[in-house]
Amino acid sequence: MNEPVIHALPKGFRASGISAKIKSSGAKDLALIVNDGPTCFGTATFTSNQVVAAPVTWSHQIIRDRQVRAVLLNSGGANACTGPEGFADTHRSAELVAQALRISSSDVGICSTGLIGIRLPMEKIEAGITEAIDSLSSSGLHDAAQAIMTTDSKPKISSHQFNGTTTVGIAKGAGMLAPSLATMLSVIMTDATFDENLAAEIFHEVCEKTFNRIDSDGCTSTNDTVFFLSSGASDVFLDSEQIRQVLTDLCSDLAGQLIADAEGHTKVISIKTINAKSERDAVEIGRACARNNLLKCALHGEDPNWGRVLAALGTTNAVMDPQRIDVSLNGVMVCRDSAPGEPRESVNLKGEKIEIVIDLKIGNSTATIQTNDLSAMYVHENSAYAT
Repeated sequence: MNEPVIHALPKGFRASGISAKIKSSGAKDLALIVNDGPTCFGTATFTSNQVVAAPVTWSHQIIRDRQVRAVLLNSGGANACTGPEGFADTHRSAELVAQALRISSSDVGICSTGLIGIRLPMEKIEAGITEAIDSLSSSGLHDAAQAIMTTDSKPKISSHQFNGTTTVGIAKGAGMLAPSLATMLSVIMTDATFDENLAAEIFHEVCEKTFNRIDSDGCTSTNDTVFFLSSGASDVFLDSEQIRQVLTDLCSDLAGQLIADAEGHTKVISIKTINAKSERDAVEIGRACARNNLLKCALHGEDPNWGRVLAALGTTNAVMDPQRIDVSLNGVMVCRDSAPGEPRESVNLKGEKIEIVIDLKIGNSTATIQTNDLSAMYVHENSAYAT
């Protein structure tokens, strides 16, 4: 039996994950990450949903000065659509963390995930914050990753060492997984130093090309948040290209772990659009296919029904010649110039991984969207989420 990989936190960070008994199961449900510096750079990116949870509103406000000393995350309740009282609960949570750590509440990010429309049990949150602070350690990363899970089957952790620096990330998300950003939460931590203005810009660009390129079920949550924190404790400077590569490698890995653990899936599907007029067109086509229930059902049933690919991409506004499109399924070009190509019987879809390549033959741009099939298990899991 393989031993679990132990991921170390970057220098300057402590973490914990405990059970505050918010979940009836008693599983870990409250995580705390603390940046002890010497620098406390922090930025974040959030859901594109116009309906947002109280923690998203709070965290939007506190990152304006790019100073984040701690992030508190709970997986027992979304605290979304809970009115002014829900925002007051978020504010109170930040104040309790700040008081215990002797920092400003405006330097405390808050994240949550769970059922929408129910207020948090603040007495449990308050007691849990005390326990989480007492449990902080430099070896608490795995506990924190466990404490942010909801329907995830396993914690998602990634780490990257480069030139004397360590960058790690934790993430959760298994349903409502169409980031803009998924019902996903993630905290990325590094001990590197860098130009903070450039790093913030690069971070948002990387999220767009990694987390925002997974689309399991076309559903966008009210709570999606990805924090990026730096302690600068390694005293090693990374230039813009180095930090871009580190973040891209790490976020790509985490995004891959999310899509591979999506609710009810039996297939992990890569939809690559090549030779598009623009990257935007390539993304639009990939996303249209990823959200097409007929196509997803066909792939679940291991049916190489390439006609459903053409039908899906034809609904987009992408520039195309509808008579010149090629489609390959797992390396077999079953559609050539929008007409039958190789026999569909030669396509093997038995494995978990499926690759669809769509060649528009109209430009030079490429983009890949990752998705899953649509299964009865996904329907079952989401038909009784609140019960």
